[in-house]
Amino acid sequence: MRVGVHTSIAGGVTNAIHHAEKIGCNTFQMFSANPRGWRALEPAPADCEEFRAARTASGLSPVVIHDNYLINLASGDARIHQGSVAAFRKELERAVSLGADFLVTHPGSAKGGTPAQAIQNCIAGLRQAGAGLNLDGLTILIENTAGQGSAIGRTFEEVAEIIAGAGADLPMGACVDTAHCFAAGYAIHTPRGLAEMVKKLDQTIGIKNVRVIHCNDSKAAFESHVDRHEHIGKGKIGAEAFRRILSHPKLRKLPFICETPVDKPGDDKKNLAVVRRLAGEKPKPAAKKPATRTA
Repeated sequence: MRVGVHTSIAGGVTNAIHHAEKIGCNTFQMFSANPRGWRALEPAPADCEEFRAARTASGLSPVVIHDNYLINLASGDARIHQGSVAAFRKELERAVSLGADFLVTHPGSAKGGTPAQAIQNCIAGLRQAGAGLNLDGLTILIENTAGQGSAIGRTFEEVAEIIAGAGADLPMGACVDTAHCFAAGYAIHTPRGLAEMVKKLDQTIGIKNVRVIHCNDSKAAFESHVDRHEHIGKGKIGAEAFRRILSHPKLRKLPFICETPVDKPGDDKKNLAVVRRLAGEKPKPAAKKPATRTA
């Protein structure tokens, strides 16, 4: 299985690779810049070259970048929409420069408008941001949401509409977040609910178009439309449900990336280990120390 976590770029983008390697990931996700500010410090060409070389040496795959949380391509406000398009264009350029495989984005909020119009705004924003840009193997992934507030993307149908609308011009796919599914009303915590969710996913987005799973437990209740992540097995979804999710024949081969809390150092490594254990992977034996030779 490909299992990883979201890693920090503090001190330089290549540090995200080093940390992922250190804790035992074979895939990972990162930001390419400050995720909560409009002004982004662009990585220098030398930094991008170093990142690409380190990624090749590590064998980590796929490399996933999550975009800035402020971006709202669905906005009906002209200033916010155009600012979001410009920021997303920069996200695309950085992801290409770093040689990433996927760029994940939330579809945005319909605040002040209708969901139908917000979906069309999002499609138009994606197409405008990517116009004329060689994405060089990069695929844009629309992430489903918990449906908090005016957020679109709560249903797989809405995600599928965005993918179809932008897919004529751009390489598109989906990122499915388990905590968001649960909070949005997909009963993935029960055997029947998981089966129904996978069936609905295949009927709308298409399993073949799902490229990454965000593997997160939920602090929020079922169908609460509240987006709050929890450690794997410690939330409302629960360990047994994740055991079923991780072993599902239509999901198991996808990359699973944890965006779980880091309340104290080492939490990301612990969540990674829990995912591997629930997936049925046997822990690798510790390397034997060389025998001490005596005179």
